[in-house]
Amino acid sequence: MNIAEGSVEECRYFLILAKDLGYGDTERLASLLEEVSRLLNAYTAAILTPDS
Repeated sequence: MNIAEGSVEECRYFLILAKDLGYGDTERLASLLEEVSRLLNAYTAAILTPDS
């Protein structure tokens, strides 16, 4: 999971860099990346929570 979370953060950094360099509008991609991040966090929580 740490690798996936690191990859999300790396993508976030590259989107910020692309925006700062004026390569284009990254709002849509940033929005999609936030959704991926939320899904990853939910998945991590689900597999780390012991069954009751």
